Amino acid sequence: MSRPKAAVRQWATARLGACQFQMTVPACRGLIRLHIMAGTMAIDSTESGAQKARARALIIPREHGAWGLLLVPLLTGVVASFASSHQTWPLVLFTGAALFMFWLRTPVESLLGSGPITAQTSREKRAAVAATIVLAAASVGCLIGLMWPGRNLKLLLVGLVASSSFVIQAVLRKLGRDTRMASQLAGAVALTSTAPAAYYVGTGNLDARAFVLWLMNWLFAWNQIHFVQLSIHAARAATLSEKFIRGKVFLVAQTLVLAGLVFASLRRLVPPLVLLAFLPIVVRGTWWFFRGPKPLDIKALGWSEMTQGAVFGILLSLAFLLP
Repeated sequence: MSRPKAAVRQWATARLGACQFQMTVPACRGLIRLHIMAGTMAIDSTESGAQKARARALIIPREHGAWGLLLVPLLTGVVASFASSHQTWPLVLFTGAALFMFWLRTPVESLLGSGPITAQTSREKRAAVAATIVLAAASVGCLIGLMWPGRNLKLLLVGLVASSSFVIQAVLRKLGRDTRMASQLAGAVALTSTAPAAYYVGTGNLDARAFVLWLMNWLFAWNQIHFVQLSIHAARAATLSEKFIRGKVFLVAQTLVLAGLVFASLRRLVPPLVLLAFLPIVVRGTWWFFRGPKPLDIKALGWSEMTQGAVFGILLSLAFLLP
């Protein structure tokens, strides 16, 4: 018997002893049974809800930011490839492979104990193993359809870089909190690799344009990751001077990135509209230093960054789509 249920029965027994001095025993016992049933049902409902939430977390990726860092580059790569060709079916297969492999990481980490939640009971392990098998089979099926017979082989190069980045992320994550942002940036290299990979599948070219797409998406991911960490760790900073002390590295780096993009645009290394894609996050990051003190709301911050990701994805797609 679980501790909450035992506590309910202990309380009910004490109530039964007290009731004997106030009313007849049968009536008192009936009342106590009602209390026990109500308390047990409430505990069972709470435990069941917690177990379901835990079961989902063992299998389904919970990081909404990571979904954004995967899907936005994927969108930009698909749209950019449509500017020169229309390889619809290969892009569908690649999208499926990317989503299945990203999803696959969560149950695998649950089994290996390298994720935030580890499968502990035999039931949890069976569920994680089943999810791993299904997602791995779906991923392999999409990749076979995409690369057979001997097509799109340069995806192996992108996959090697992405896999190495995930390994580096896992190592950095194990080192503790001091390397948390570094581990997230390493993971972002892998997640944003969907941009050049989708572009390559759609056009057949893994060229400079593909790597520019990769770099633009990673720079956006860096900005988001750094800004979120800054917003959390400097939430109590109220004045401009206090915020500058905590966020000067972010502000300087953001300024250098913007200057680099201007230079690349003038040299025609990137489409001019790329500057427009980065403008909203630069304004958001700069305004943070000048706005007044504001309580930290993690949920609102998450939704705000998701909106920033959607805007960036649309604007960057247009930058590579338009001549």
